[in-house]
Amino acid sequence: MNNTFIVRGLMSVLAFSFISGCGQQATGSAAAEAAMGTMAEAAADPTSTRSNASIYEAAVASDARPDSDRDRDAGRKPAAVLEFMGIEPGMTVLDVFTGSGYYAEIIAGVVGAQGKVIAHSNQAYLGFVGDAFNERFDNGRLTNIKVLMAENNELSLEANSLDAVMLVLSFHDLYHSDPENGWQQIDGPAFLAELKKGLKPGGIVAIIDHYAEAGAPVETGDTIHRIDPAIVVADMEAAGFALDGQSDMLRNPDDDLGKIVFAPELRGKTDRFVMRFKNPG
Repeated sequence: MNNTFIVRGLMSVLAFSFISGCGQQATGSAAAEAAMGTMAEAAADPTSTRSNASIYEAAVASDARPDSDRDRDAGRKPAAVLEFMGIEPGMTVLDVFTGSGYYAEIIAGVVGAQGKVIAHSNQAYLGFVGDAFNERFDNGRLTNIKVLMAENNELSLEANSLDAVMLVLSFHDLYHSDPENGWQQIDGPAFLAELKKGLKPGGIVAIIDHYAEAGAPVETGDTIHRIDPAIVVADMEAAGFALDGQSDMLRNPDDDLGKIVFAPELRGKTDRFVMRFKNPG
């Protein structure tokens, strides 16, 4: 397999991808802030979680989360995903291309007051997300989340500073380029090298993306927003990461792998692979 990143542009379709992970109403009340504090304390002390729920279930069940996020939970299974990925209290986690911050908020509840989430975005994502990003992050209720704005090929991470990196439905975006719409061609190997630099030895890279047909070329990341998981494995191994685990928890055998993920009948129902990689050091 050719491990060289081939980046091609089709940002007009990517807009729907951004929007599909977005949407939230502002919740700046004192009650919401108190709920966030309770969630953070529960993450730091698993014995305090309500109804004996796991720290992951407690973070997902937080009253501070908006209904628009909850509507996506059944298809995304965030509690099971984060448990599989090994996200734990006290960690520092980078959520790359965070979109509106769906995962960033849940992770903040898991890592707790002693942990930190870095929610990364860029101008192209902000343009498509609209107000949802600011509504989540600008009211100060998510006190253990830091927003990091960095354009493509400008991401700079402190060495050995991260316990985990999340790449949710965005690995295929490494194969996009549309400068006219603000999405510069990504140097894939350099991007992955930067993630490796930022991760501590043993750090985790969590990848979720839409299945393409086995043997499909990298161009499907551009045309139908899917990617053959074998390409992901090859690219990650070439960057020095080791595949540490896979899960079928988000599989959907009824998905048509040849269709664009934004087809109305497939929205939120695509067949998705879940992979955990580790940085050997």
